[in-house]
Parts: sequence; C-alpha cells; structure tokens
Amino acid sequence: MTPAARVAAAIGILDEIFAGAPAERALTRWARGSRFAGSKDRAAVRDHVFDALRCRSSFGWLGGGETGRAVMIGALRSQGLAPETLFTGEGHAPAPLSAAERAALPDPSEMPRAVARDLPEWIWPLVQQAHGAAADGIAEALRHRAPVFLRVNTRKQGIEAARENLLADNIETRPHPLAQAALEVTANARRVQASAAYRDGLVELQDVGSQALVEALPLPEGGRILDYCAGGGGKSLAMAARVTAEFVAHDASAARMKDLPERAARAGVEIRRATGAELRAGRPFDLVLADVPCSGTGAWRRSPDSKWRFDANALQDLVDVQAGILRSCRDLVSPGGGLAYATCSLLDQENRQQIERFLSENADWHEEKRLSLTPLDGGDGFFLSVLRRKTE
Repeated sequence: MTPAARVAAAIGILDEIFAGAPAERALTRWARGSRFAGSKDRAAVRDHVFDALRCRSSFGWLGGGETGRAVMIGALRSQGLAPETLFTGEGHAPAPLSAAERAALPDPSEMPRAVARDLPEWIWPLVQQAHGAAADGIAEALRHRAPVFLRVNTRKQGIEAARENLLADNIETRPHPLAQAALEVTANARRVQASAAYRDGLVELQDVGSQALVEALPLPEGGRILDYCAGGGGKSLAMAARVTAEFVAHDASAARMKDLPERAARAGVEIRRATGAELRAGRPFDLVLADVPCSGTGAWRRSPDSKWRFDANALQDLVDVQAGILRSCRDLVSPGGGLAYATCSLLDQENRQQIERFLSENADWHEEKRLSLTPLDGGDGFFLSVLRRKTE
C-alpha cells in the first residue's frame, strides 16, 4: 500500500468508529477484508487510526470537520504537511480537497486551548481538580503514543541477561527508574510476543506504572494473597515474581482469566483461580488487591477510543461499583491484614474520595500508604491506597 492508500484506509475505519463501532472491531474488520495489506501496512494503518483517536479534537479542528477525512487532513497539517501531497485522488489515494474544504481550514495558531488538550470538555475540570498545575502536562502526554514496557521475571533471570536475550531477537531495551524490573522497549516492540524471551517466560508485557504499583504493595512472604479483580492476571504474575506465597486470582468474568494458567506456567509460578463463592467460604487473606474497574483515564493514550465514549453517568456508575467491591473485599481480609485499592484513573472521584468514604464508614481500618502516578512519571496513570485492618 502507498502512504496515501494507508491514509484512505484510516479514513474509512475512523468513519466506522465515529458511527459507533469499537476501534478494535473496526480495525479487525478492515484487516479481514484487506488481504492485500501486509503486516507493515496493517501496522501503519493502525497507527494512523490510534493517533487520530488520541488527537481527535485538535485534528478535527485543523481539518475543518468531524469526519474521518477531516481528522486525517488535520493529522497531516499537525505534522506540517500539506494535505494535497497525499489527497490526490490517484490510485487508492483520498480524493483531492474541494474548494470548500480548503476554505474551511483554520489557521493553526488560532486553535483554542480547550481543543488542543484533546480531552472531553466535561472531564477537564476533574483533571484540574485532581492534579492542579500538572493537568496541562498530563493532557499533553495523553495525546501521544505510550511507550512499550516489559517486566523482567527475576525469578528466572536478571535484568541484563534479559536484555541480552531480547537483543538476540533485535529487540532493544533500556531500564526505567520507576520500577526495578522494568525495561522500556526502544526498538522493534512489535517483535516482543514472538521472541524467545517472551515465549520462555523471561519477560511479560506490563506498563511501568503497573509494575511500580505492585512494587509498592506490602507483600507478605509465605502469606495468603488474593488478586480480586485479576483480569488477565498481569498483577498476579508480578506479585508472584516478588515473593513466595499462596496466590489466588478472582474476576467477576472468569473468562478474562482463561490464559492465566498458561501464563503462570510460562513464568514458573503457581496461581490458583477461585470463584466468589469459594472466596467467601475459605480462609481470609493477609492481603487483598482490588484493582477495580475504573474510567481508565490514566491509560487513555492506550485506549483513546474510550476517551470520547466516556461520560459523567458512566463515572458515577463506576464509583458505585468500586465502593461495592471495597465492601466485598473488606470481608475477605484477616485481622491485621491489608486491602490494596488500585485504579488506573486520574480522577479524585475514583481515588482519594473513594478512600475517604471507605475510611469514614469503617472505623477499624486506616490508610497505611498511598501512591499516585501520572503519565508524567513515564508510564500510565495509577492510584494505590493500602488500607490496614486493625487486629481484633
């Protein structure tokens, strides 16, 4: 595919997304119907689409509209490129700009600051409320592609040995200061999952912020630890790499954990899956991690489509769900045990206010530790509060 044909493909996919289709579904549908597209073409089109979604507001403004075509015109203008270089109408290129389209293109210097932030208008005051002077920098970071991070499985190999193994597959990395076992991929990130290091369980894909969160947990050696909202089990695996303990994983959707046994075997650790009924009938835990469903605002650069679908009603629904999970997890913690509440949210409503509400309702608990990370720290945004139950 030519560069112009890739832009044309991105326009069609974006129009489908703007009409309501989930981004991944629209991309998959295009790939299945475009067998002529090679792996580099698919990767380039995907990058066009996700870059456009991250900057949908500003690109649309620069392109003079809200369609996929306008957003891609704006994407080129944001790079200092004249749209006419690719919008030629030749071969599979997008049609040339009409006179009306050219007349609608605004002066980039006149872009309103609210548009340039590329955040939904209603969410901006909440980000400001939570982060003050850092809010603008956070918004800017969310406009750009997230780095790819790996967690070295130090049960199997040291950091430098892992780097050498990755380099054998032409994957270049460097350590990141936010987490002890973190490597940032600096070249050939798309080769990671086909690499020997990944296949042999030497590394796992995991954001450095997520790794830092796990490193901040008070993991009891030889204790009993529950990952209550385990999802695919990334944090369970990271915890199991740090201490020897009894690990149990649970998720409201058991299907999310279907790959966990295979991943645990590859990593050389044991993690048992359990249902809610089994948890309630069993012994309490020394530590429960509740990485609750949240807005995902801290990771919007990885899932930019959700940024434009999220609304205030969804936020309130999530806050209610989170409070319910905290209550459920509270009853699974042994006297003197810990409850670690975590989100990948940047909002006080899901973070600080949620903890304040829990503590006001539960006099036998206190907060032991708090961690707040934003994309300005290098990884995704995360919040962690470690709560401790009083001994009876």
